Amino acid sequence: MSIPLRRLVTYALSGLLMIVASTLPVLAHKNAPPPKPTGPAISAKFPYQYKFIEVLGSKMAYVDEGKGDPILFIHGNPTSSYLWRNIMPYAKPYGRIISIDLIGMGKSDQPNIAYTFRDHAKYLGGFIEALGLKNITFVIHDWGSALGMDYARRNESNVKGLVFMEAIVPPGMPAPSYEAMGPAGNFFRQLRTPGVGEKMVLQNNYFVEVVLPKLGTVRNLTKAEMDVYRAPYPTPKSRKPTLVWPREIPIGGQPAHTTKIVLMNGAWLKKTDLPKLYFYAEPGALNPSFVVKYLQKNLKNIETRYVGVGTHFIQEDHPHVIGRGIADWLRRLGD
Repeated sequence: MSIPLRRLVTYALSGLLMIVASTLPVLAHKNAPPPKPTGPAISAKFPYQYKFIEVLGSKMAYVDEGKGDPILFIHGNPTSSYLWRNIMPYAKPYGRIISIDLIGMGKSDQPNIAYTFRDHAKYLGGFIEALGLKNITFVIHDWGSALGMDYARRNESNVKGLVFMEAIVPPGMPAPSYEAMGPAGNFFRQLRTPGVGEKMVLQNNYFVEVVLPKLGTVRNLTKAEMDVYRAPYPTPKSRKPTLVWPREIPIGGQPAHTTKIVLMNGAWLKKTDLPKLYFYAEPGALNPSFVVKYLQKNLKNIETRYVGVGTHFIQEDHPHVIGRGIADWLRRLGD
C-alpha cells in the first residue's frame, strides 16, 4: 500500500470534520438553535428490562412495555435500543413501546451470517411476525430507517405511521459516486477498501470510538454511555456488523440490492398517505439541508420539526425535544 494506513484514516476523518466545522458557523447565523429545553437531563441510565425472542434460530433482544398499538423503535449503526432510552418514555402513554436490537448488535445474538441489508430485513420481518405486531408506528434512524421503510412499503396495511430522522433516503442516497459525496467520499472509499476498512473498524472499532462520539454528536458522551455502546463489540470478530453496514451504503449503484431498496423506498415515500413525522438538525449528516427541503416539499401528510444543532445521532443531543415532539404527534394521531 503506497500511502500509510494512518494517513488514509487521517484524511478520511479530516474530510468529515471539515464538512461539519465549515457548516456550523454559517448555520449558527441562519438558524440559531432553539432555547435549551427545560426538563430532565440526558440520562445514561437504561430504565428497561430486555426480553429475548428466537428469530431464525438466534435470540433477538428487545424492550417491550405498555399497552396499545405497537410503537417500534429501530436503531442503526453502531447503536442499539440504548439510543432511544430518553425518548421512549414520552411515547409510552400512547402505545406499546418496543425497541429492537438488530441482529448482531446490542444484546442480540451474533450468528455467523453476512450481515447485509437482506439479512437484517429477514430478521426484522421475523421479529415482527414472531411478536404478532399489527398497526405499527415506526420510529426509525440511520439503517433502521431503510429497514423500517422497506417493511412499511411491503406491508403498508400493517403500518399506522412513520417517525424518522437522519434517514437513508433520496435525494441524499443513493450517491452516484464517491466524488459526488465530496470529502466524505474518501471516507467511504477507505471503509470499502479490503484491508483498510478491516483495520479501521474491526481492529480500531472506528464507528464506536470515532464516528459516534466525535463526528455524530455535538455533546460529549459520558463514560457510562460509551461503555454501553462499546459492550457489544469487545473483539474484532464481534464488530463485523459495524463494518458491513458502511459497505451496504449505495454508492455508484453498488451494492445493487441496497441501491434498489433505497430507490424504491424513496418512490414509495412520495406516494404514500401514511402520517409522517420527520426530525432534522443542522447541519445534519445523512440529511443536510437539501434533503430536508426535498422531503418537506415532496412527501404527503408530513410534519417536520427542527431540533437544533446536530449531525447524525441527534437522539443523544436532543432526546427531550424529539420525545416531546413524538408524544404530541402520537396524541393527535390517536384523536
